[in-house]
Amino acid sequence: MKHILLGLIFLIGLSAIAQQTKDIAIEKLFKIELEIDNIKSGLLHVYSESRGIDIQIAESKENSISIDYPFYTASITKMFTATAIGILKDQDKLNFEDKITQYLPDSLVNNLHVLNDKDYSEDLTVAHLLQHTSGLPDYFTDETKDGSPNIINQILMDANKYWSAEEMIQFTKEKMTPQFVPGANYHYTDTEYVLLALIIENVSGSSLSEFFAQNIFQPLKMNSSYINLKSSPVENKLPIVKFYASQYELSSLKSLSADWGGGGLVSTTQDLITFLKAFNNDVLMKKGTRLAMQNWVYETRGMEYGFGIRKVSIDELTGTESDLQLIGHSGATASFLWYCPQLDTYISGTLNQLEASKSAMVLVYDILKIIENK
Repeated sequence: MKHILLGLIFLIGLSAIAQQTKDIAIEKLFKIELEIDNIKSGLLHVYSESRGIDIQIAESKENSISIDYPFYTASITKMFTATAIGILKDQDKLNFEDKITQYLPDSLVNNLHVLNDKDYSEDLTVAHLLQHTSGLPDYFTDETKDGSPNIINQILMDANKYWSAEEMIQFTKEKMTPQFVPGANYHYTDTEYVLLALIIENVSGSSLSEFFAQNIFQPLKMNSSYINLKSSPVENKLPIVKFYASQYELSSLKSLSADWGGGGLVSTTQDLITFLKAFNNDVLMKKGTRLAMQNWVYETRGMEYGFGIRKVSIDELTGTESDLQLIGHSGATASFLWYCPQLDTYISGTLNQLEASKSAMVLVYDILKIIENK
């Protein structure tokens, strides 16, 4: 019996040493990333209950921060907006295949999708919006018909402008041309998620911020999460970590109101992991609804898109032999929220720099390799 106990102690010791080695390797990897000149701060949370992993790192070149600091999640917001639609579906208040004309006023839908002199506006469904298959242009980044600045440029040009949802949709109708007939292809666009946010408000009778708070934040005790410029967190009063486009700090701009249903969420690494765990375990929606949201279409090499959620196949993305996949979303601020089912591991965080989005994806992949191989 004594030998058995000694053997168990030895194995436990080896496991602890191996885990400590992983932790050190991941922390070193993250700090190397932060040495890049234009990256001023970063937050990283790697968590796996089954593997005994809970790594939390927060670094800033500007001021002292902790892992509890909230950050701008950008397009991770789309998962929340899509989940809100799923909740309404479970409440029998809408269906994915419903026409959006059922939930939006004529003034908004009229001439929304006119391509080659044919109006497809009344053909648009909720599912088209969720999966980026509507063909609608992206008010943020697509080119305008007259060469005038799109809204991503206008955010910097007029930092004090407060954008309404209706203004953004009107801008799209007047200044841009749809990409294709609804359902014919894939084109990532925030315009759809502004429309989805308006549908949520019209169907529920609550603002998007209130709906998130009542149906997602409060049930999950996500007390640090809120919609930028629209609401406040329940408890966490720490300032948002600054994020940048090149050398321009965007975090405090009033014009960032142009990023709303598709990108306005402010949260923490812990709150985001709490959300994705609840999503995966069907806490917020019925299992059938979650599975329907994971009806994938091709996005780009190694990536497929569902209803507000993305799947990454590491082998296709990197050209390596790997069976690892990621389910979640990323954002333009180099924010990320992923779950790897093969390793039962959650990874959330940000590099707070628009130009670092690719680096963030590489960082996540390198972290997975450390967890898998050590």
